[in-house]
Amino acid sequence: MNKTGLYQAHLDAGAKMVDFGGWQMPINYGSQIEEHHAVRQECGMFDVSHMTVIDVKGKDATTFLYRLLAGDITKTNTNQALYSTMLNEQGGVIDDLIVYKLADDNYRIISNAATRDKDMAWISKQSSDFDVNIKEQTDLAIIAVQGPEAEQQLQPLLNIDLSSLKKFYADQDQSYFIGRTGYTGEDGFEVVLPVTDAPVFWQKLLDTGVKPCGLGARDTLRLEAGMHLYGQDMDEGISPINCGLAWSVRKKDHDFIGGDIIAKQRQQGSETKLVGLVLDGRGILRHGQIISDDNNDIGIITSGGYSPTTEQAIAFARIPKNNQDKQLYVSIRNKKLPCRVVKLPFVRNGQSLLEE
Repeated sequence: MNKTGLYQAHLDAGAKMVDFGGWQMPINYGSQIEEHHAVRQECGMFDVSHMTVIDVKGKDATTFLYRLLAGDITKTNTNQALYSTMLNEQGGVIDDLIVYKLADDNYRIISNAATRDKDMAWISKQSSDFDVNIKEQTDLAIIAVQGPEAEQQLQPLLNIDLSSLKKFYADQDQSYFIGRTGYTGEDGFEVVLPVTDAPVFWQKLLDTGVKPCGLGARDTLRLEAGMHLYGQDMDEGISPINCGLAWSVRKKDHDFIGGDIIAKQRQQGSETKLVGLVLDGRGILRHGQIISDDNNDIGIITSGGYSPTTEQAIAFARIPKNNQDKQLYVSIRNKKLPCRVVKLPFVRNGQSLLEE
């Protein structure tokens, strides 16, 4: 079982540890609800060092990433981040990731932990005809500092002006790489730093009052914010067109892996739609629960749970595109309970977007 450089710090803080993608990670430090609210209202921090950092550079790096990714890497400015999917030949999602342009033909990819081996094998295989150097940076840690007070809490620990760093851009502070990105729907930063520095940096954040948060709060926060989770809301069996990520796929051409399939799907129109669901009444929405209309089973919940901000049961569901205006039901313990389709996200700027 893999451990991050902050493993001991988590134990010292009383974390409950779980296996996540082959890594020992904190699920919470006592109260998942309190951690969730801390990020929505003040500031919290997450150890996300289990994620994969891959540097891609060389004279063909831009050409290679333009072929590898469904997003348009050529539109990124220096230090700008791009969210994109990486597809197989059938148009299915191998992974979703963020890629930063560090300089011309010099990029940094941050991808998911559970797909590390698969991603590295795929990227290496696809790079064989390109003049690029691909290196996984295993000596780095990542600490995400998230919430409306993230900037003021993080600023004293860095020598760059965070107020001038735009969202989805990055900057460097010597050996520290700071992106104004996150997975919570709040303002925040992800600090990539040497793993040897991580425990001291984590402790400095603790000393300023930043609350440590686990994977449990990270999941409820991203769910409220309408953000996908790989392996649930998307996988190799579904294209971005059919899981609510069409916006992340470039339209000017389809000269990327799986692009011919995506072009046909665009022409035909998506078969399914990823929608937001709210349960009318008591119960909890979970991954795998079946969605039905008055006559038939029509879809499935991909992600779900209790929303601390809205105090309701919420979910993403994949259903046929023409069924979203019908009365829908979710099967929970052999009962069909009514639920309603709502626009994503459920929460923005710490406030519920659901109608009372």
